[in-house]
Amino acid sequence: MSDFAEKARAAEAAMRTLFPATPLQRNAYLSERYEADIWLKREDLSPVRSYKIRGAFNAMRKVLEKDPTRSQFVCASAGNHAQGVAFVCQHFGVKGVIFMPVTTPQQKIDKTRVFGGENVTIRLIGDYFDETLAAAQSYCSDEGAHFLSPFDDPDVIEGQASVAVEMLAQMPNLPDEVILPVGGGGLSSGVTSYFNAAGVKTHISLVEPVGGPSLTAALEHGAPHTIAIKDTFVDGAAVARIGAKPFAILKSVKPEDVHLAPENRICVTIQEMLNIEGVVLEPAGALSIDVLRDLAESIKGKTVVCLTSGGNFDFERLPEVKERGMRYQGLKKYFILRMPQRPGALKDFLGLLGPDDDIARFEYLKKSARNYGSVLIGIETRDENHFPDLFARMEENGFAYRDITDDEVLSEFLI
Repeated sequence: MSDFAEKARAAEAAMRTLFPATPLQRNAYLSERYEADIWLKREDLSPVRSYKIRGAFNAMRKVLEKDPTRSQFVCASAGNHAQGVAFVCQHFGVKGVIFMPVTTPQQKIDKTRVFGGENVTIRLIGDYFDETLAAAQSYCSDEGAHFLSPFDDPDVIEGQASVAVEMLAQMPNLPDEVILPVGGGGLSSGVTSYFNAAGVKTHISLVEPVGGPSLTAALEHGAPHTIAIKDTFVDGAAVARIGAKPFAILKSVKPEDVHLAPENRICVTIQEMLNIEGVVLEPAGALSIDVLRDLAESIKGKTVVCLTSGGNFDFERLPEVKERGMRYQGLKKYFILRMPQRPGALKDFLGLLGPDDDIARFEYLKKSARNYGSVLIGIETRDENHFPDLFARMEENGFAYRDITDDEVLSEFLI
């Protein structure tokens, strides 16, 4: 057993003073669906509903072992890392100063304050995370506080590796496959390091969101590379640049073992797990389950563990999740319709709709100086195959239209 494996085991053992091991549960629904033996490592059931508590605990524990007089820790985070740090600050009885962007939802601020109690001070600085991070690091320099990185820290990586120690102890047999989400790389590098150190031959698949593929970019460039985040929906994993220390561990990962999950498809997975299984997952927490669709053929008959990394989901986002999920499934489309400026034109159009077609959006601006008016219309249906028939009827009856469902620019301004 290597030094890293021993340290990860020590971290896992020390965590039992803070919280019990998170459950490892076989999921009958997913197992039947994918003809495999599928288990979920439920990090969404930790005290702060994410695995981030592990790295924060281990890093703080080791700092305090070296310097028991250290009394102040700092982090910059608008999400799970902040909550993990707050919880651990209260556990160790130290002061935590948590910097968050001004735009952070009040729900996240309140939860962080609850976890940290009187041990935590929250400072809202900056409209963007880069400004928040700079303020946090400047504060550390001025006050001599210890900065707790969310992923780019050996002790954090070691702490996240504790999830692998638990997982292997809980499994009746070694899994054939473990699927992990990737953001900054702390979790994936920790688990990968532990498997390598302990001689575990289980195959690891990694998944990151299409809108923030920081590991994919780093593998292409051979080093951490800053990317432009195209979609912030998977906020727990959409990281612009993977950590240098995690990438030093992950640089040998084969590109074909890194999968990209479309954000709208993740919405479908979130809804399925909520409606069918009663499991609440945040977007990043659903990544490992979502990618099962892409791995379906290769995992048949195998034992697979999906790590559900977090369950801090704001239910005010449910309408957005439903909307994006329906668009991915082809059950909802938006288009601009050219409506003739004549009496009865709208009635004629409505007559073209099928019994399962429902108008969900309608915006019409009549312009008296033109023969046609533009209509923004959104239609929901029960079967994606209804749309080709509807569009064919529209064309036969002289209704010109433009489908803008997947037009990012127009969708951003009109939908």
